[in-house]
Amino acid sequence: MSKVQLKKTRGISRPVERELWARAGGRCQFRGCNQILYRSPVTNEPVHHAEKAHIYSFSEKGPRGWGLYRKNRSGINDIDNLMLVCQSCHVEIDELPDGGRYSAQLLKQWKHEHESRVAIVTGISPNRKSQVIHYCQNVGNTRTTIDRHQSAEALFPDWYPATELPLTLDMTWEGKDNSDEYWITEHDNLLQVFNQKIAPMLNGHHHFSVFGFATIPLLIRLGTLFTDKVQVETYQLHREPTPNWRWEDHPSEFSFPINKPDHTNGAPTLALSLSANISHDRIHRVCPNTCIWELTIENPHNDFLRSRAQRSAFRTRARRILADIAAAHGNDVPISIFPAIPVAAAIEFGRIRMEKADNPWIIYDQNNTRQTFVKAIEIKDLRS
Repeated sequence: MSKVQLKKTRGISRPVERELWARAGGRCQFRGCNQILYRSPVTNEPVHHAEKAHIYSFSEKGPRGWGLYRKNRSGINDIDNLMLVCQSCHVEIDELPDGGRYSAQLLKQWKHEHESRVAIVTGISPNRKSQVIHYCQNVGNTRTTIDRHQSAEALFPDWYPATELPLTLDMTWEGKDNSDEYWITEHDNLLQVFNQKIAPMLNGHHHFSVFGFATIPLLIRLGTLFTDKVQVETYQLHREPTPNWRWEDHPSEFSFPINKPDHTNGAPTLALSLSANISHDRIHRVCPNTCIWELTIENPHNDFLRSRAQRSAFRTRARRILADIAAAHGNDVPISIFPAIPVAAAIEFGRIRMEKADNPWIIYDQNNTRQTFVKAIEIKDLRS
């Protein structure tokens, strides 16, 4: 920042400065920070470390430029164009010449949200930190990974990573998913690592952001461990137009039809035909004399899940079909589950499972080497 800019910044009138402090409640207005700016966060001694940040820049070539003040710069130092922030957040929003992802509209929204909370005397900022979880494993002959920068980007602007590095639940080994050993080893590892790293955090007020790139049965199992009693945001990799994990606003409405069997004179099977159609003949070859219930969409494909609204609609319909199966067959009969569903849907399907109310689950996986479905995981309760 030039000397001219510094002089102008220091020239902000005392009434404007006092009002800015009052509106901000003496706290950083960067969403999710809320740091007290009149006291050291380490020693609690009185320290003035507040900075007055411009939303539209003091300099024409500064972050976000002059914007609506281009024709009338007299208001550039007015209260509506200023945010009270800590030094690190000031650097963050002004790091790129054009402001980058910190647009004027976004900063104005954060300023309004912060000042509204202070105005109604809440005194408490919502916690915007989320613990990022990565779960990857061998899928076929491919070793999968998730880029931590992409996952962190997917959280913005609703959440921020609680730690620099995500918690990883996967293991490194050469097991292949066409062996029985693979499912036993991966399942045992998931339970062990989850109990070590995640379970101790579940009783607190933690928020989790979960990214998975793994076989569907294990993703479902991961969801059952989190349950729907924990604050969890699941993410889906979108392959088009550019691979990313960000949720979109649309589509906001989506239909998940339920196809019921003609009779209920056999053991129940649930086909989740979302990413692809599942042939009933293939199911009958593995589970003869079964009654097939199906949750599907109009045109199953592997990139349909684009929005949180779709994810929520899927949860509602999945809960509905599980209740219908229990009503028709009883709560004690195991349900054989054949899933062709996206990653986020798999985790959410596991999360809706209710240990004391739901039937046991036997989850199958399509094995390309054997050219058939294989039994992968059995779930009787949340810890077995």
